[in-house]
Amino acid sequence: MTTIPPPAEELRILDGELRQLEARRVQLLQRRAWLLGVLRVAGPAGPPPRPAGPPAPGAAPPSAQNVLLTLGGVLLTVAAIAFTVVSWGHLGIGGRSAVLGLVTLAALGVPALLLRRSLRSTAEAVAGLGLALTVLDAYALRHLALPDTGALGYAAGTSAVLAALWAGYGLLLGGLRLPLPTAVATAQLPLVLWAGAAHAGDHAMTAALLVTAALDTALALWAGVRSVRAAARVCACLLGVWGAASAGWLSARATDPAGAARAGALLLLAAAIALAAAWWAKGPDVAAGAACAGGLLVVAAVCAVPRTALPAAWTVPVHLACGIALLALVAAALPGPLRRGIAGASAVVQGLAVLWALPVAALALFGPLGLATRAWSGTPSDARDALLLELPLSHPFMAPPVLVTVAAVLVVVSDRRSGAVGRAARFGAPVLGWAAAVALPSALRLPYAAGLSAQILVTAVLLVVAARATSVVPALAATALALVSSVSTAFLSLATTAATLTTLGLLTAACLAACVRMARGAAPSPGAAALPACASVTYATALACAAGAAWELRPEHIGLLVLVVPALAALVVPRAARHPLVVPVEVTAAAAGAVALALASGDGPTLALALTLGGLIASGTALRPDRHAVGYAAGALFVLASWVRLASWEVSVPEAYTLPVTVPALFIGVLRRRRDPAASSWTAYGPGLAVTLLPSLAAAWSDPHWPRPLLLGTAALALTLLGAHHRLRAPLVLGGTVLALDALHELAPYVVQVMGVLPRWLPPALAGLLLLAVGATYEQRLRDARRFRNALDRMH
Repeated sequence: MTTIPPPAEELRILDGELRQLEARRVQLLQRRAWLLGVLRVAGPAGPPPRPAGPPAPGAAPPSAQNVLLTLGGVLLTVAAIAFTVVSWGHLGIGGRSAVLGLVTLAALGVPALLLRRSLRSTAEAVAGLGLALTVLDAYALRHLALPDTGALGYAAGTSAVLAALWAGYGLLLGGLRLPLPTAVATAQLPLVLWAGAAHAGDHAMTAALLVTAALDTALALWAGVRSVRAAARVCACLLGVWGAASAGWLSARATDPAGAARAGALLLLAAAIALAAAWWAKGPDVAAGAACAGGLLVVAAVCAVPRTALPAAWTVPVHLACGIALLALVAAALPGPLRRGIAGASAVVQGLAVLWALPVAALALFGPLGLATRAWSGTPSDARDALLLELPLSHPFMAPPVLVTVAAVLVVVSDRRSGAVGRAARFGAPVLGWAAAVALPSALRLPYAAGLSAQILVTAVLLVVAARATSVVPALAATALALVSSVSTAFLSLATTAATLTTLGLLTAACLAACVRMARGAAPSPGAAALPACASVTYATALACAAGAAWELRPEHIGLLVLVVPALAALVVPRAARHPLVVPVEVTAAAAGAVALALASGDGPTLALALTLGGLIASGTALRPDRHAVGYAAGALFVLASWVRLASWEVSVPEAYTLPVTVPALFIGVLRRRRDPAASSWTAYGPGLAVTLLPSLAAAWSDPHWPRPLLLGTAALALTLLGAHHRLRAPLVLGGTVLALDALHELAPYVVQVMGVLPRWLPPALAGLLLLAVGATYEQRLRDARRFRNALDRMH
């Protein structure tokens, strides 16, 4: 621990420290003055001393040799400029070529000297100039010695020679980075230019591209210089993609097996290049990508001839078969990246086949929606005619087999693979199988009845699968697919009355059975059982509407028939107690009741009856211990029913509409005050009283007769007295306010008459006297107002 000395001792220590600091400061000031004097005697300061030790790399001082090289370069530049300006125009092509050759040799030789002097950047720049001059030399040579040579042929030979020369030059001067990549880039031209010079066809040009790409691939794999490998890799990718695309275009254009075979051979060559790159590539991602490209090219090559020999309908199935056959290589003893790439190629082929077939399933699923615009118009000729649209493929009957085949492959993959791939295959197979089943009736042009039966069967099978599922995801997936199929089936059945009623009845029964099975068997997810439960209520509502329309009932009467659905739901739901399905079923039943009221809204008496029936259903629901709050909805429905009935009788007296609300509201308020004496009278009686008093007051102010104001005033006076007697704030305030306003309305004509008789000076005089009286007793009036407020606060 640090001991703090006494104040006197600490002060003595501080004084000693300050004396030492002052003495040191005096010494430093004296030393500073002496140094300033020395500097003044020595004069201005010289350059800073050089740091000891060897110079840093790249920072060597300029030598005499470098200065001479620089001066020589400047003089050569000046001389070249003078020669170009003065003497170049007097030389012929031979002289110019000779001068150009000498300059080229000088430009190619100088980098060697510069590299010895470690001037790498300057050497690279001069070497680039020399390489460019060799191109000019080749151009001059053609004009001087070979004027009759074809341009493309000469360019092909020249590019080959230049590539070889630049490669040798780069190897000779190993310190230069530019010549070798430039040689690789130039080597891309000879074969292509020779093919052009020979007027070869598209196949020969494509072969030249692919051969060049093969050479580039070899360089990219085995070259010892990194820059060469990088340049060769880029050139191999560009020319390989160009050649493969050209071969694919030739295969697509081929109309006979011979032309397809030639294009297929080119595709095989491209595939061989890609697979060779995948076999010897070092990076696993690069190998997998190259193997995937090679697999796709193999499929295109193998299917080139069958595409032209077989009917057009078999094009996609043949490609799909070849893509599936690639999976046989996945089980072979190949490196992992190759197997992964080949599997990816197979997946791409199968995915493209599925994309080709899915539009047929999508149209078969959503096409029946158009029948809603021409319901019960007659039986279509077949299932395809019921779609109202043409299928997007010229051979739609091949779509279901394609989907089934891919689904079977996914089943096999799900058994052999685990992880994300296995899970995706496990859930993708049922979806594709369902899509095939949906597309089958329209693709095969089955009769309408057979197609509708097939769709009902698909929905039933999916509901069975969902009911027997033991995990959440399969149950939800099967239920969702079943509901989508059921909606399409319901619209498909709109062609005839009998089909509609039968289909809706079967769908209602199937969804209800699945819901019961899931509820009794402890469904893995409440949502999985809630979906068929809500669907059963929805289809029951649709069945009631369809039955009413089939019996040629009016819409309002159909609404009364629809009320059977929420009534049955209210009877069945209490047996489920606190099951999670209760709330979804009740919400759907309430929506069905809203549909019934909307249908009945066209006729007043019928709407009143529907509202009353809805109130009875809600009242029965409110009897349950956990649904007492529904009683408010029941009361609202009863009130609305009475209002609609009164409106249909053309009753315009507001009390007829408000008293049926006020009486039960006051009764509920009395019950609440008995249970909770501390409850506020505003909460218990305020809403009920305001519902009648305020509309009646508004009617009294516009009523020219005396009975309504008299009755309203009497009722308000009675409420005021009751509120004062029982110390209830709401009746007192509401009754007093209404009484005052009613009295003001009644006395207003007499006040106006009196004001017209009195002299005009008298009202201002009376107002002044009133103000004087209020001002004189202002403090007393404030005390009276506070006492009144306190009295109101003490009331309930």
